[in-house]
Amino acid sequence: MKDDVRRTTNDADEALVAAAERGRIAGLGLSTKLLLLTIVGVMIAEVLVFVPSVANFRKMWLVERLAAAQIASLAADAAPGGRLPENLRDELLQSAQVRSVAFKRGNKRRLILQEDMPPKVDGFFDLRTASQMQLITDALYVFLAPPGRIISVRGHPGFGKVEFTEVVMSESPLKAAMIEYGLNILALSIIISVFAAILVYLALNWLLVRPMTRMMRNMVRFGEDPEDASRIIQPGQRTDEIGTAEAELASMQRQLTQMLQHKNRLAALGLAVSKINHDLRNMLANAQLISDRFGAIDDPTVQRFAPKLIGSLDRAIRLCTETLKYGRAREAPPERNRFMLGPLVDEVAESLGLPLEGEIELETVVDDELVVDGDRDQLYRVLANLMRNAKQALGGETGEVGHIRVWTERRGDEVVIEVSDTGPGVPEQARQNLFKAFQGGARAGGTGLGLAISAELVRAHGGSIALHENTTHGTTFQIVIPDVNGRADLSLGPSRQP
Repeated sequence: MKDDVRRTTNDADEALVAAAERGRIAGLGLSTKLLLLTIVGVMIAEVLVFVPSVANFRKMWLVERLAAAQIASLAADAAPGGRLPENLRDELLQSAQVRSVAFKRGNKRRLILQEDMPPKVDGFFDLRTASQMQLITDALYVFLAPPGRIISVRGHPGFGKVEFTEVVMSESPLKAAMIEYGLNILALSIIISVFAAILVYLALNWLLVRPMTRMMRNMVRFGEDPEDASRIIQPGQRTDEIGTAEAELASMQRQLTQMLQHKNRLAALGLAVSKINHDLRNMLANAQLISDRFGAIDDPTVQRFAPKLIGSLDRAIRLCTETLKYGRAREAPPERNRFMLGPLVDEVAESLGLPLEGEIELETVVDDELVVDGDRDQLYRVLANLMRNAKQALGGETGEVGHIRVWTERRGDEVVIEVSDTGPGVPEQARQNLFKAFQGGARAGGTGLGLAISAELVRAHGGSIALHENTTHGTTFQIVIPDVNGRADLSLGPSRQP
């Protein structure tokens, strides 16, 4: 398991290194990309602002020309006979940057000032009826129009009792003014873009990039030695998504570290138990040889207990011979036989010294004719684990007599066994991992290994084991052992395996 986790960690490290290499090949880090994207985004925003801005600049420039032309027409209209000297006329037209001025008042349209007219007018524009989109289109076309274009513009200058003023003018001054305005806007946009990009970059770098870089470096460092708890990231005080990500990363790293440490302890425990198992098997074999001599002693007490002692030693040697069942290998498949359940319960109780006079009472509710279909040795271990736990739960110095009850019943093609006690019950924190080794201990100093082994043996029979949820006082475990081939034959002897 540890090797699998290390391989997974190494794969993650290689992926991070590969990602870093791709970043170096591209030549751009996350911070640089963020800065460039911010600049581009601000520039796009400035372009979107520039287009209507330059259209408005063109309109205002033309309105100024109309106002200047209107003032020039008032001077001409006030002259004696409505005629100005030629040099004064040219000066007025030049100051207004137009070639002719006309206005309409009432139903009369009057030409006030005019110099030598060009052969044709290239474009006509009416500022009074033009829409915003039309103004934008006309403004952009100015940059594409051929030089020296002559245009006619109508509009109201904002003063004077005229319906409109119309001027004919060259578009070259307008184009020059718009280019200058555009360059000014471009320079201003660049300054604003850089300034805004730096501010956004610093903000995002502080809020996002730096925490992400910190998490990435921590993941690489943690991957080098995931068993070192000091490498677990320390979440900050943030309550946003970054803070949540750091907290979740710390939680995952902590769980991985605990899992690796747990697996290491199990591996060390398995090695130690395998050595103990080897020596214990030899000692039990010697004890078995000595116990065989008890059969030759005529003492009635010895003759009574010798077979039980020999049976217990046989079970212990068989258990050692098959190696540690919950570690190096899984439990062997049950060798199922049909046997009477009552004698098995009595044997388990006697091996545990139950009942215990003045301390623990034992009640067994087992039908004398109840036959169970299962592996006798494995069911012995299951009942021994549960009844031993019940005995230990009642071992406190409470001054009250405890009670253990073993109840059995056949329900159709399955046998139900309940082992209950009047102890303090299973703590709430132990219920979630009740049948997990080294995690579900219900008492101080317990490992939970007995319940884990019992659950594995019961599941091997195709049955189930569970803590009775309706218990209000004490603890009740319920075991269900189904028959291997239904209830067709409940006679004693080997089961018919499918």
